[in-house]
Amino acid sequence: MKIVGIYSFNGGEKAVRANFSDELEEVRSILRHVDANQHMTKISKEKTMRDKVLYSPRSLNRSISDHFLEFGWEKKRVHCDYPTQFYTAGYQVPQVSKGAFREMDFIKNKLGVEVQFGKYSFMVYNVCAKMTIFHKMGFIDVGIEIVPVKELAENMSSGVSYFEQFVWDLERRGISNIDIPVMILGVAP
Repeated sequence: MKIVGIYSFNGGEKAVRANFSDELEEVRSILRHVDANQHMTKISKEKTMRDKVLYSPRSLNRSISDHFLEFGWEKKRVHCDYPTQFYTAGYQVPQVSKGAFREMDFIKNKLGVEVQFGKYSFMVYNVCAKMTIFHKMGFIDVGIEIVPVKELAENMSSGVSYFEQFVWDLERRGISNIDIPVMILGVAP
């Protein structure tokens, strides 16, 4: 895969290049080693898509994840203890079968990386909430978000969002005083 778009949210590109140049080179190397064409799947869900071969977001995510782990990046999972004091009177809190958590895809030397070949809402959440939370908890200083460009997204086997839409929204949203610097990388095959 190749990086074909770079967007600097809240000075993200400058912060990453200045303080995490070695890690950025690793990210570039990881992406170069992923051959998107090896992650294609035949789809025949609808008559209009009969036997169309598309990129598999899950397969791409797995491959990218494997490469990050080979380079010594770590996933970080934090347990969520949800407060119960805000329920209205009379509401009985059900037993929860699974513990809740938040997870950063990859962290190395306080640089957080999220790979998002999924739904649009996660792109916004990653940059405008999750990275801020992990920063506040002391795990990261800045972040990188890796997303497909429109060309790639339109050829994926499930509906995903893309770099151009994400950048448009961030430009119109603006920067808040709690936002951390994030470098957004748009990738293509």
